[in-house]
Amino acid sequence: MTTTVLRKIVKFDEEKCNGCGACIPACVEGALRIVDGKARLVSDKYCDGLGACLGECPQGAISIEEREAEEFDEEAALAHAHAEEEHVPALPCGCPSTTVSQFEIIEKSSKPQPTEAALQSMLSHWPVQLTLVPPSAPFLQGADVVLAADCVPFAYAGFHQDFLPGKALIVACPKLDDFQAHQRKLTEILRRADVRSLTIVHMEVPCCSGLVYMTQQAMRASGKDIPVQEVNIGIRGDRKKDG
Repeated sequence: MTTTVLRKIVKFDEEKCNGCGACIPACVEGALRIVDGKARLVSDKYCDGLGACLGECPQGAISIEEREAEEFDEEAALAHAHAEEEHVPALPCGCPSTTVSQFEIIEKSSKPQPTEAALQSMLSHWPVQLTLVPPSAPFLQGADVVLAADCVPFAYAGFHQDFLPGKALIVACPKLDDFQAHQRKLTEILRRADVRSLTIVHMEVPCCSGLVYMTQQAMRASGKDIPVQEVNIGIRGDRKKDG
């Protein structure tokens, strides 16, 4: 017979959860799993209720509630986590961003070859990684900024020509980087650099929309009201409807 007690345990808001899986690595007990595109508890007894996963969710879909649940079983949780590590790869967690796909490349021999001018880099500064960009960088002052997900320049062939002329570039990954550190850095940039506009360019996979959430939070924290445009890039390199 299962014994339950009144205790604190994590709760998921299914309306907010987009199944990105960012919360899963934060749970050392392996209590979380993506099921039917949503994060869920594998078992109440694996969750210690401390909420280490809360800060990892870019959608704010995780909270702590107090309810009747099985007591936390540390020994069982650690055994479960070890079994998960033995049999399940770390990243493929159900998120479309980790789904392996291969595309057919259609050669167009009749298409004119790009000229040297067309291939010229439009990058006007360095560094570009958000972790390395100081809020006081001169190229950010009064600039139109492009905040791009790491994968975008590889997927979208016209990235330099379509997004970089006259713009300052910042690159980040909302899934694999330190999300909270990035949010703090972006807040400082918006607060100090007098940014004129911000264009967020992200991939169509759910976890990549974390850049939008990061920007919204940073905007609120900075107290600024800056024009924002959202551009969604498909995994085949097509440009989806802009937001």
